[in-house]
Formats: sequence, C-alpha cells, structure tokens
Amino acid sequence: MKFSWLLIVAVVLASCGGGINKILKNPDPNFKLRIAEQYFAKKKYSRAQMLYEDVMPYFKTEKVFEDIYYKYAYCAYYQEDYMNAENLFKSFLEIFPNSTKAEELDYMRAFANYKQSPKAELDQTSTVRAMGMLQTFINTHPGSPRNKEANDLIDICRAKLELKDHKSAILYYNLGQFRAAGVAFTALMNDYPESDKGDEYKLMIIKSYFRYAEMSVEEKKTERFEQVVTECNDFVDRFPESKLRKEAENFLHQSQTNIKNLNNEQVKTSA
Repeated sequence: MKFSWLLIVAVVLASCGGGINKILKNPDPNFKLRIAEQYFAKKKYSRAQMLYEDVMPYFKTEKVFEDIYYKYAYCAYYQEDYMNAENLFKSFLEIFPNSTKAEELDYMRAFANYKQSPKAELDQTSTVRAMGMLQTFINTHPGSPRNKEANDLIDICRAKLELKDHKSAILYYNLGQFRAAGVAFTALMNDYPESDKGDEYKLMIIKSYFRYAEMSVEEKKTERFEQVVTECNDFVDRFPESKLRKEAENFLHQSQTNIKNLNNEQVKTSA
C-alpha cells in the first residue's frame, strides 16, 4: 500500500510540470500533503510552500501540524524570503513553545534577521536588531552548541557597524570637515575600544585636528595646535609599539614648531 502511494505521488510529480494548480484543486488533503513532502525533499520550496499553506487548516488539530508548520517556515527561509521566514519562525515558537525544535527555531529567527543585514553603507537598523536577538538567544540558551556561531555572528555585525562609522568619519575628512572628522574618529575609538584599528583611528584624530588648526583664524591656532599636541602624546602613551608612531611624532613636532612660531609672532606684534 505504501509503495503504491509513493508510485502515485511520483507519477503526479513527473506529469504535473507547471500544473501545481491541478494538485491544489484535488479535494484530498492527505494526498496534497504527500506531494508537498515530496516537493520539500526535492528542494522545490515554492511549490511545497503553496501546498503546505493549502492543507494547514485541515491538520491544525493533528500532531502532524507541527511538522507541517516547521517545513512551511523553512520554505520561506530556503527561498531567501528572510523577513517572512523570521515571522514564521516566531509564530512557530508561539504556537509550539514546548516543541523539541524550539531552540533551533529560536536561533533561526535570529539568524533570519541577521540575513537581512545590508551592506555597511546602508541603514544598519536590522543589524543592530540581529545583534540583540542573537544575544538574547545566547542568554536564553546558555548551554546551546549554537552559541559559538551566535557570538561569531555578533562579531561580524559589530565589525559592519564599525566599518559604517569608519566610512562616515573618512567622508567628513575627505570633505574637509576636519573638526567633524576629529569628533567622528574619537567616537569610533570610544565605541570600539577593542578594535585592532585603534592606532589608525587615533592618527586620523591627530590629522583631522591638525588640518582644523591649520585652517583656523590666527587667534585660535595656538589653542588648536595644543590640542594636536595632547592627542599626539596620548597616541604615544596608548600605542608605544605602533608602526604609525613615527607619523604621529611628526605631527607632534610640526604642531610644537607652529605653536613656537605663533608665540614668537605674538611677541613681535606686542612689541
């Protein structure tokens, strides 16, 4: 009997081609479910999704409904419809909170959100949300084997946010908005204290404030070159072994020379 059902399903799948509507019109929900399972196994997720959706009302009170909904949610995920998949994973958890698959789909909900994270140049709202969901998963499932991957994904998200902020700071600098660039690079250092680019960011703070001082009105130059000196000394304290130290020290010497010249000029003017 089982063999004959499989044979019928195989014949239907082979003969249907694009005729999914013929299967949908079949009045037997058990038959349509069998075809949906075959489509799912063959990775024809669009067709499987249509059939699962069609038969769900018939099996809502039966034990098999959990498996149907599980595969229905994955149909969206495998078609890269991540927003819908996230919502379906969430719904699964609400309908089947005690399922043995609950931890898996709790993770997949966060992962589907992660998959919606755009490239660094775009708005990162979904990236921040994905980080929050992944961290919530880790906190909720402290012993899960998925926690290492969740932490790795959080690191990837954080690196993307850092890259976005870095690009913004560089843009300020390239546009000649040096004070804004100095503020932006300072924020980068404060927001990402563990970054391996800390010395690069610090050097850009120095360069930004140096250019800002150069462009300032005469009465503000001494004060602003003194800020550069402070930033240079802080660089040496923080990154004594950095390969960029020599460049920072060059800005230090230039700033000190500029301050000396400005003070001498001020003395001549006063005299």
